[in-house]
Amino acid sequence: MKRALAAGLAAAVLVLLAACTNTEDSDEKGNAPDNVELRISAAASLTDALDDFKKTYEEKHEGVKLTFMYGGSGKLATAIENGAPADLFLSASKKDMDTLDGKGLIDGPTRKDFTTNTLVLITNEGTADPITSFKDIDPADIDHFVIGEPGSVPVGRYTKEVFESLGLWRKMQDKLVLASDVRQVLTQVELGNAEYGIVYSSDAFISDKVKVVAEADPGWHTPIVYPGAVVKDSKHPEEAEKFFDELLGDEGQKVLEKYGFK
Repeated sequence: MKRALAAGLAAAVLVLLAACTNTEDSDEKGNAPDNVELRISAAASLTDALDDFKKTYEEKHEGVKLTFMYGGSGKLATAIENGAPADLFLSASKKDMDTLDGKGLIDGPTRKDFTTNTLVLITNEGTADPITSFKDIDPADIDHFVIGEPGSVPVGRYTKEVFESLGLWRKMQDKLVLASDVRQVLTQVELGNAEYGIVYSSDAFISDKVKVVAEADPGWHTPIVYPGAVVKDSKHPEEAEKFFDELLGDEGQKVLEKYGFK
């Protein structure tokens, strides 16, 4: 009787130890394997493409939830530097990724370029007789010209380079309206709050309220390349890399092309 009781107590202890071990393993990972939330900091220009890709990805990977934080790449990089939780960073410029890389905040071997873009001059769809070339931009004929803020928004940095190449940067200062990301540039032109703006071709592609009047010569600015990398402090590095690999794959690239990326 005593032996049976002792055996029963021993079995109960083993069950409790196993339960505690499973709980600890789950806690160490942050989530059980079938309940993962990936937090992805992504350039605002990727919004429509990634929202589309999200649907098919979550359907294929049950239990994985994708949460996107969109914004200017510079501000997103600063947020990661300051400890904002993120598993993957998808930037619209090499500069902002280089900043994090230099500070050891990304997993270097996971870094890859995943798409490119072009720069275009846009105006409201209702604008009559607009200019048709970047070289035709005349500050005297413009009241408001909206661009991304060059200090933190990649499209703004590229725009500044274009204006400097054309000798327009100083001449345009009184006309410029600065936006916090490329989607705000698009919105201001859509609303008619600015006669012209400069965005990526992918942003103009998704709007029926603006028209592209010219495309920038690639020689006027730094190549527009989008790098991505797993964040060093990611709670789910393997899942983050798996998502990025699929974005780099055929299905992900088709989605990006669908929304005007190269």
